[in-house]
Amino acid sequence: MGLDDALIFTRVVECHSFTSAALTLSMQKSTVSRRIAQLEERLGVRLLNRTTRKLRLTEVGQAYYERCRQIMQEFAEAEEAIMQLQSEPTGLLRVSSPIEFGQLFLGGVIGDFMCRYPAIQVEVELTTRMVDPVEEGVDIVIHRGRPQDSSLVARPMMSSPRQLFASPAYLAEYGTPEKPEDLIQHRCIHTLTEDGRKWHFLQPSVSVMVNPVLTANNITFAREAAVSGAGIINVPAFIAEPLVEQGVLCRVLEHCVLPSTELYALYPSRRFQAMKVKAFIDYLIEQLRLRLDVGLEEEDDPLVKLPST
Repeated sequence: MGLDDALIFTRVVECHSFTSAALTLSMQKSTVSRRIAQLEERLGVRLLNRTTRKLRLTEVGQAYYERCRQIMQEFAEAEEAIMQLQSEPTGLLRVSSPIEFGQLFLGGVIGDFMCRYPAIQVEVELTTRMVDPVEEGVDIVIHRGRPQDSSLVARPMMSSPRQLFASPAYLAEYGTPEKPEDLIQHRCIHTLTEDGRKWHFLQPSVSVMVNPVLTANNITFAREAAVSGAGIINVPAFIAEPLVEQGVLCRVLEHCVLPSTELYALYPSRRFQAMKVKAFIDYLIEQLRLRLDVGLEEEDDPLVKLPST
């Protein structure tokens, strides 16, 4: 099996298109199509079923793709192992992050990281969608909560307890709830990151169905609405604590315990991790603990291999 043929076939499968694969390989589409046809002829099997709209792997094509992909990954790992001999991280680092975390914290950390390592370039996408680092070529996906079904490696980054907050003006006008059930009578600001419209408490163990006066899909938006007196928010503590120190927000039901919000760094499982990826994750976790005073306990496993489906 020629390495070039394996690369072309693998790229066609991953791009789901002869045209897209040709662009990434800087080849003519006709050349890519011809090489795949010659590969099938040499092997004496059909690897791909082609229609005008899509490509679909045959059963033997799927098996062949898995072997080719493994070879391509090992080849990439060999290159990465050599790259780690460099004196410092270099190259393009692609990162995906939840919008709120990116706005409030990640930008400053990346700026400092790039000052420390000037040979690094960074592309960042702030998004609410789930990003597949393998499919989309992203080096690190910062993910809220632990994914359940994935072949990725997940490195715990931080755990921040949730807390309720409201402005002094709101509490002066509507009063301060004394127990979770009192929230039913209050004006609440709901974020779509929560489980339906129920706010869950660990201590006391109770779930309260709130009737929000405002619903948003962005935590920082909800926080600013709370600052203006719109109602009570339920957010990770680190999102609002700086405003408590400034006196523009107050903790509500401080004696109650809510679930924590966890962040993980997700990346493909590889024996040789690129220096730029390892250096950035290490730096990010260090800065989380220094700047936000949050993090996982020392005994927590720093690398979690998630189950495959």
